[in-house]
Amino acid sequence: MYPEFKDPYWSLLAQVKRPSRYSGSEWAVNLKKAESERANADVKLSAGLLSSERRSQMLLFCLAFPDVYEIGMSYYGFQLLENLLNNLPNVLSDRVYCPWTDMETLLRKSSLPLVSVENKIPLNLFDAIGFTLQHELSYTNILTMLDLSCIPVRSSDRNSKDPLIIGGGVGAFVPGIISPFFDILCFGDGEEMLPELCSCIIETKGEKREARLDACSKIPGVYVPSIGLNTGVKVKRVFSYCMPPVPDSLIVPSASIVHDRAVVELFRGCSRGCRFCQAGMVTRPVRERKVEEVVEGVNSLIAKTGWEEAGLLSLASCDYTGIKQVLETLSENADKRGRFKISLPSLRMDAFSVELAAGMESVKRGSLTFAPEAGTQRLRDVINKGIKDEDIESSLMFAFSKGWSRIKLYFMMGLPTETEEDLEGIVEIAGRALRIARAQKNKRAEVSVSVAGFVPKAHTPFQWERQNSITELREKGRLIKGKNRNRSVTMNYHSPEQTFLEGVFARGDIRLADALEFAWRDGARFDNWTETFDLDRWNRAFERAQVDTLQYTGERNLSENFSWDFIDMGVTKDFLLRERNSAHSEKYTPGCKTACSGCGLQEHGCNLRGQGMENNDNAAL
Repeated sequence: MYPEFKDPYWSLLAQVKRPSRYSGSEWAVNLKKAESERANADVKLSAGLLSSERRSQMLLFCLAFPDVYEIGMSYYGFQLLENLLNNLPNVLSDRVYCPWTDMETLLRKSSLPLVSVENKIPLNLFDAIGFTLQHELSYTNILTMLDLSCIPVRSSDRNSKDPLIIGGGVGAFVPGIISPFFDILCFGDGEEMLPELCSCIIETKGEKREARLDACSKIPGVYVPSIGLNTGVKVKRVFSYCMPPVPDSLIVPSASIVHDRAVVELFRGCSRGCRFCQAGMVTRPVRERKVEEVVEGVNSLIAKTGWEEAGLLSLASCDYTGIKQVLETLSENADKRGRFKISLPSLRMDAFSVELAAGMESVKRGSLTFAPEAGTQRLRDVINKGIKDEDIESSLMFAFSKGWSRIKLYFMMGLPTETEEDLEGIVEIAGRALRIARAQKNKRAEVSVSVAGFVPKAHTPFQWERQNSITELREKGRLIKGKNRNRSVTMNYHSPEQTFLEGVFARGDIRLADALEFAWRDGARFDNWTETFDLDRWNRAFERAQVDTLQYTGERNLSENFSWDFIDMGVTKDFLLRERNSAHSEKYTPGCKTACSGCGLQEHGCNLRGQGMENNDNAAL
């Protein structure tokens, strides 16, 4: 006979799309349940996991990712923090992901709370919940997860019994729009901030909520919106001066996810200085991991997890100074102990990158992806991409000569100073790629082009620029598609409506908080998914909140004080302004390895200064 399941969530799995999102049963999970200290065996839906005395000394911390399981499990930083927290004394960490709309409906209908993945604890019984803020269009999912957990969505409505709601990640660097919904926002690397923050939360247990938040606000990099700051005071971004250790293990999903592989981080930061790239600005300076540590990390994770593919992660993997040595060593190891694939998620469009890819069997089997970003040399200089026409030509020739038949190219439209000639250049590059393939006798060659709308991001040289309207982006997308006459070239462009909403949020402030809540209460969910996105809901919300969206997508005054200016990112506003001026002068700024451009981090220990980097764990500092 089959066992009788008492878990009320079990019966819901047969009624939802992809029940594997909620079933758990993963490998290499660090449950850290302290079995001998369980109060009893029937504590699945209570905080009775530990004795009351032990419970007062423990911190129950839930990591929350505001998107579905297969997206959250693919985000390496989430796994990194899970490993970090479970290795801290007196901390029990668990995870939760946003349920898809079908599961949300069932949970509400059944009056069941949202529970964590491993221990099945309702979220409102945790001491703290830490949200990863990676994308602006996931913000409504945060409110869904709080509401499903019986936690007031606004910080001002919570009391001492409610968990402390913490936010971190790139989204925290534009805190205005989300600040009413969070108790604490963290500016910087979790490895540096979380240990002290966790200790503070444990030490202040039993005190009033206001006193606990005040204590947390004294920690470097922590911002408590309800307390605010005195005029002129800045919160400094906290970052690690060297790479953290490679995790002992990673959680292996029981079902397929978007990036299903073991991951080792090569380095953080980027020395290139692309003017549109927020990640490249907010993660400076560059910090590299030792070659031996990368190799040992990959071999260990492959052996412990059973994954057959390892990803070498960074913003520009081919910029890693020891990349050749790492790939050669890993290839030798793979030959000795059984084949496993190696992938480089980010390749530059140059001969060196393609040559590296040519030696990697896993890349050759599929397509090769490049991001020229702009269709003409002039516009690539404007955005400081650092790719020449000859780089594009040589990369394509080399790729097709080595047997690739499918090339993916990523571009942006709506970039500052863009002209119709720049848009036509996108079509020209795609056509050139196909001509090169035909010259290489590659009759099966296909070229896929994806074009995304440019969104001006905070903390970048383009934070003052105007964003194209929905109509402009749609017209440009149609122009690009209309200019294409070759069936072997496919052209697609991203939804202008979603780009518009991302742009509103990307430079948003607290005036947008009401609109966010209005849209969520009107049913807005998973706004980064085309099947659930509905612009009409947002237009109603903006109208109700009396928000003029042009204030956020329009050109910003150069003397304007932004709502995020109180964050000291290390990269100065003066540097960003100089880079904006260089963009409008079509002037290219060499990367940090070539010459120091004085971004501000030279005052924080960065010593790249055009000297290159020694291959050690403190390379940039």
